[in-house]
Amino acid sequence: MIEDMAVLHITESELARDLHAVLEKVRRGDEVVIERNSCPVAVMRPAESRRRKLSEIAASLPEHSAATIDPDFAADVQEFIDSHREPLNAPKWD
Repeated sequence: MIEDMAVLHITESELARDLHAVLEKVRRGDEVVIERNSCPVAVMRPAESRRRKLSEIAASLPEHSAATIDPDFAADVQEFIDSHREPLNAPKWD
């Protein structure tokens, strides 16, 4: 394996041999380039967060929405998030 400034270059067989360790590096923020015969075939990098600011969510509400932002709003939002942990847009391979 060759490491170069938070970019890790590995072969397909190195990836297959220790996928868990490679994914851990990606989770920590490293980018991994998978190569075949010294040619890049894929790049793995951490997934971008899908979080939005509350102001963006509030701005996207329809005008006729009955939503109100009261003192318990943050707790209500957190309760909803905690009860819906499944992905909203599951990949097609699932």
